Amino acid sequence: MADDDTSPRRAAATAMAAAAQQWLDTLSAEQRSVAVGAVPTDGDDDAERRRWFYTPTDHGGLTMHEQSPTQQRGAMRLVASGLSMAGYVTVATVMGLENVLDRIEGFVARFDRERGRDPGLYYLRVFGDPAGPTWGWRFGGHHVSLNNLVVDGELVSTTPCFLGADPATSPLLGGIVNRPLARVEDLGRELVRSLPRDLYDRAVLLDKAPSDLVTVNRTTVAEGDRVLPLAAIWRHERFPDDGEQAKLQAASDRIDEVADYSDDDHAVLEYTLAPKGIAGRDLGGEQREVLRALLGTYFDRVPEGVSPSPTYDDAALDAVHFAWAGPTDPGAPHYYRLQGPNLLIEWDNTQRDANHAHSVWRDPAADFGLDVLAAHRARHH
Repeated sequence: MADDDTSPRRAAATAMAAAAQQWLDTLSAEQRSVAVGAVPTDGDDDAERRRWFYTPTDHGGLTMHEQSPTQQRGAMRLVASGLSMAGYVTVATVMGLENVLDRIEGFVARFDRERGRDPGLYYLRVFGDPAGPTWGWRFGGHHVSLNNLVVDGELVSTTPCFLGADPATSPLLGGIVNRPLARVEDLGRELVRSLPRDLYDRAVLLDKAPSDLVTVNRTTVAEGDRVLPLAAIWRHERFPDDGEQAKLQAASDRIDEVADYSDDDHAVLEYTLAPKGIAGRDLGGEQREVLRALLGTYFDRVPEGVSPSPTYDDAALDAVHFAWAGPTDPGAPHYYRLQGPNLLIEWDNTQRDANHAHSVWRDPAADFGLDVLAAHRARHH
């Protein structure tokens, strides 16, 4: 970690600590009992901090519904401290899409809550004391999961970082289209379609897309990970209401039926430590710039100076592998993966007739800052 008190990661940590403390100071004792979690560690007592979701389930923490307007503003101030302006606008837009999705579905979705599509059911939790040496915070709800860790006054981890959009495409007045993750999708397609036949054949692993992200919301990723059914990625194994559970299971089954993945298909696309697809070193100059721009749609979600984009020199870009599954025509269900040292990115737009997008940026070796926490424990204990 840098010693410079003015480094961007220290500046970000300072802003986060101030926003977190300001928010916590407005909470009642009852609210704080929900809003504050255990001090981050690299041990089993830190398991809750490392649980993350992107389904409309209980993400853990104080919901926006449970806060006054002043408290909600404080919560969003903390969220903003971990995002670039573009990242913040995207998060706010994704939250607002809950109202759009509710209309699309006929205002009937419920799951295990009063309202299934609810922009007030986004959860914030601070782990530890913002004035202490080790603390973090998590913000999440349907299609948003932000996970940040501060150690010794420096922001050391911002992954997993998940953003989705449902609907991925929706109309605005005047014929304009609302696509919050447009470039995240389009740059991937532009890259694969630009490849000469030999590289295309190596990059496209399958001609059909999986139903979801391959590593889904696992706390850690490991060799052989495969897609899980939708019904398996909620906080609780079952809904209390048998009827709602049956609806979820039926939806989960339909998604898997549409994907039509065999065991062999899953084996082709499963996560492996050895990256699949083609490497950045195989690409020409213009293609490398598209790859760099695509990485930026993930890295630049966090504040300027914290984003790793500037560190991706030619050597780093050489080591990033790109793989695709599904057709490359716009509007068709598809998936891509970017993988390299300390990097795993996944995108899919497959469900709801390819109008339901997921994107995640991870560091398989250091998600949730576990590498820094282990080093910190070794130094101080």
